[in-house]
Amino acid sequence: MSQIASNPVHSAVPLPPLQPPEPTFPSKLILELRGTRFEIDREMLMSLPESILIVMFPNGLILGRSGTLDYEEEEEQDDHASTDSMELEDQVIYVDFDPLCLEFIMNFYKTAQDTFYSNQGSTNFPQSPTQNPLLSKQAIIVLREELDYFTIPPKQNKKDILANTSSSPVGNTSEALEMTEVESAINIHELKTECGTILLDQKKIFTALQRNVNKENNVAEQHLIDMLCVSGFSRDDEWGYRNIEPHKTSIVSIALVMLKTTGQSNQMATAQKLLLFWRKPARKCWWDGLEVSVGGDKVIPVRLWCRRTWTLELALV
Repeated sequence: MSQIASNPVHSAVPLPPLQPPEPTFPSKLILELRGTRFEIDREMLMSLPESILIVMFPNGLILGRSGTLDYEEEEEQDDHASTDSMELEDQVIYVDFDPLCLEFIMNFYKTAQDTFYSNQGSTNFPQSPTQNPLLSKQAIIVLREELDYFTIPPKQNKKDILANTSSSPVGNTSEALEMTEVESAINIHELKTECGTILLDQKKIFTALQRNVNKENNVAEQHLIDMLCVSGFSRDDEWGYRNIEPHKTSIVSIALVMLKTTGQSNQMATAQKLLLFWRKPARKCWWDGLEVSVGGDKVIPVRLWCRRTWTLELALV
């Protein structure tokens, strides 16, 4: 026994079993947004505003499909091309988000990065862990609006309905009323579409909020407008991107501006206040009522109730 124990072959420590390598997060992702595919870098995706990522991935980011697909050995040997194509398709992440809006954000990010680092090339600041992030990265103010509108058409007089019913060639009154309801449904659909087009053309950012300030005399909302205008916005600015959501009475708008850190004496102090919104979006919601005229001759008055939700955030790139 002593000879066996002294033998280096028998006294060798057994090696632990080999562990399979952990799956690595891909450096590039393939997103399909309503039929349009994007190949986006992981770092670029993670640098997008939190408010945008929440809308794009309301249930979180899931890589690939759940579970694995098993193929028979004969099928793998016979048809490798089909397997490769399915693997590529398995990498696509489907997102219900406006592709033009994402393209607008990515183009603005690239412009902001190029502008910032081209200016940084001529100045060399010492880097330190406690350095102000507003000096080492470009800050972008992200303002997003979700507008849900509801149309209230003018009520038709009952006498007019009965008069139209009596003069109708249809003998049955119930059938005539049913036809009137069908026609009204079609008109309501056209009415909502036309109202959405009118709201889409109202591109001024602060008009609705300023109207609410004048109505309610809200000092906090006026301070918000003043702070944003000092930090990079202008009072006459328009939304950078604005579009109607498909199959909804909803309009989504977004505006991006580069945060100003120099200029007035209190410019950096105001920028520091906005730094509190970095990765912490703030939301504000209010109702806005207005009246528009629709129809071929613009003679039909329609009351619109708009539920506006603003999301304010600061992003660093």
